[in-house]
Amino acid sequence: MGFMRQTMDPFLFCVHHLDLYPEGNEAMGPDAPLAGRHIGSDFDEANDWKMYHGAEVPGFPAHPHRGFETITVVLDGLVDHFDSGGSTGRYGFGDVQWMTAGSGLMHSEMFPLVNRNGPNRLDLFQIWLNLPAKDKMAEPGYEMLWADQVPHVPFEGGDVRVVAGPWFDVQAPPPPKASWAHDPDNEVALYIINLDEGGSVELPVASGSVNRMMYHIDGHEAEVDGHRLRAKHGMELDATVPTTVQAPDAPVRVLVLQGRPIDEPVVQHGPFVMNTREEIYQAFADFQRTEFGGWPWGASDVVHPREQGRFASMGDGRVEHPQDA
Repeated sequence: MGFMRQTMDPFLFCVHHLDLYPEGNEAMGPDAPLAGRHIGSDFDEANDWKMYHGAEVPGFPAHPHRGFETITVVLDGLVDHFDSGGSTGRYGFGDVQWMTAGSGLMHSEMFPLVNRNGPNRLDLFQIWLNLPAKDKMAEPGYEMLWADQVPHVPFEGGDVRVVAGPWFDVQAPPPPKASWAHDPDNEVALYIINLDEGGSVELPVASGSVNRMMYHIDGHEAEVDGHRLRAKHGMELDATVPTTVQAPDAPVRVLVLQGRPIDEPVVQHGPFVMNTREEIYQAFADFQRTEFGGWPWGASDVVHPREQGRFASMGDGRVEHPQDA
């Protein structure tokens, strides 16, 4: 797991969860002993899998956010989503959830181990994208980009998933309207690139007004325009010049984050990201008073039944299913 990676404006945070969970038990938790784990705060990178803040099912029980967005890309495994706006869903296996916390939202993200007869591998990225001051109190909500909607572009020696922005003449689906990424002038892009051994790829160029970072997720050393990039490390790139990424010795996987900076003060305290300390105090006061709509789901770590397929049920009554469900 590469946890708590540093990012550049307009991004706030980036995490990669890679957990090799065993078979699931009746409650969709791991069918394995939990003795010795720090249940409720299990982030031990020495282990092949972690419970995180879950006590029975791995994941992140109900917690609040305000002032930014979460982009969750699940390449393998499942996530059960519930939030204080009345929305819920189950997504994974290539799906992307784009959640705007805006003025305030509580949500839970649990990882149900639905397979009782084999492993339950989880491969998940979550990126926090800031909101400008004018949109920090936007109406909360989320949108799904199902796996079949996310461009998956093969090339000789590898492939790229285009989660946001353009990849040459291929364009990712539009983000939510309140997002900094919604305006093409902000040049927000998010790519997950896989290279086979001996493979290489050239990144598209962007303007000089953007920040661009590359993170080596896993695999052997990557070569980036003659520089070696080790796994679990990142580097800043100049988006105005063509950059070639190579996998000279073994397969590699990299994440690219790009965007024009918001260039506003950032004051963060835990799950709240605002522009001033006074706004952080107000966020805590608002949450203590309203719980951002309350929690209508009972348990803070609720999950869907094992047989439930992938779906999204929005607070406004809309229900979506992926085409391949």
